[in-house]
Amino acid sequence: MLKRAACLAACALAFTGPASAAGLSGVERRMVAAVDASQDAQLGLLEQLVAINSGTMNFAGVEAVSRRLEPEFRALGFEVRWSPMAEAGRAGHLIATHTGSGKGRRMLLIGHLDTVFEPDSPFKGYVRSGNTVTGPGVNDMKGGIVIMLGALQAMKAAGTLKDADITVVLTGDEERMGKPTTIARRDLIEAARRSDLALDFEGLATENGADMGSIARRSSSTWTLRVKAKPGHSSGIFSDNAGYGAIFELSRILDAFREDLREPNATYSVGLVLGGANADLNATATGGKASGKSNIIAAEALAIGDLRTLSNAQTERLKAKMASIVQASLPGARASLEFTEGYPAMPPTEGSRRLLAQLNGVNRDLGYPEMAELDPLKRGAGDIAFVSDIVDGLVGLGAGGQGAHAPGETMDIPAMRRQTRRAALLMSRLARPGS
Repeated sequence: MLKRAACLAACALAFTGPASAAGLSGVERRMVAAVDASQDAQLGLLEQLVAINSGTMNFAGVEAVSRRLEPEFRALGFEVRWSPMAEAGRAGHLIATHTGSGKGRRMLLIGHLDTVFEPDSPFKGYVRSGNTVTGPGVNDMKGGIVIMLGALQAMKAAGTLKDADITVVLTGDEERMGKPTTIARRDLIEAARRSDLALDFEGLATENGADMGSIARRSSSTWTLRVKAKPGHSSGIFSDNAGYGAIFELSRILDAFREDLREPNATYSVGLVLGGANADLNATATGGKASGKSNIIAAEALAIGDLRTLSNAQTERLKAKMASIVQASLPGARASLEFTEGYPAMPPTEGSRRLLAQLNGVNRDLGYPEMAELDPLKRGAGDIAFVSDIVDGLVGLGAGGQGAHAPGETMDIPAMRRQTRRAALLMSRLARPGS
């Protein structure tokens, strides 16, 4: 049954031209035709962007991607500037602004220039095979940038861009955000305060072959738990003098997390544990070392993990529960818990649901199936969450494909065309007075 449903969805998505989209105006038909005519140019630009390594910490590469994109935005009538981020330990952001009539809804378009693939990554190159392209960042999210530009170019070709008030923020550090976030996301937040809504061009979500609509993203924060205890010989364990040791205390805390933190839409995970006579993380918190023997009471233990929630209030509530658990120490041990800056949550709102309804109006007029609302548990953290308390938004207007963040990452070409059409029509309608 699922296979048949997936087949029907795929067949429905095989819409090939504006002639079968009875709900479109003449201007919108021209827009769709412009999208279809530009597919080769879109793929050519994508190939050029993929050829530039822009791993987050390759500052020169991130800036090079920005320089390649700046003339594309200027040709569309945008004012473009580069916002350096040395204060946050990162390259910077590209910011482009288009001034329209002031009568429609002011749009903030969000994306990022960087990828997870640093210069030493063996995954390189751009390969097309049929309807699939493979390369670092083709999906996350150089393909999304190409879709954003393709939609804006189609709007200009059809005459709908001139009235649109749009700010584009392409961050240079979405994959490894700079610190502090008050600086690293300052430009994005300022742009949101001048906008009425946000459209996120990260990857398209699909389920069983059907495109899904996303109006929420969960938060992502990292925690570090450290335990110190009185060392001693194992023969004295559990006594009033020796206590329980660091590893038993760490185990107590982690098991209490497992038992007591369960809530809908929240997850928490332990990714690394070390313990013994001593335990130390490495500089990047991706490993470490511990030493000890079988006949000691462990003096040190640590664990690192993450916490993901659907609202910032839920984050604070669970942090307080975790702190309370940590404070109730076993005899002879003491523990501390620290959280690092991460991504806030983007909870679903009625305003965002109305935007998804408008996107589904576009789908209906294009002859595409309706996009159901994606379960937020299936969507990771992202930049749009930093402005979700300011504006409503949609997530996932970017590329469709497989394997984001991993060697072999792909982008689906038919999905690129669908997404470019959708974005062009949606933004044109949002730019109308009274939208």
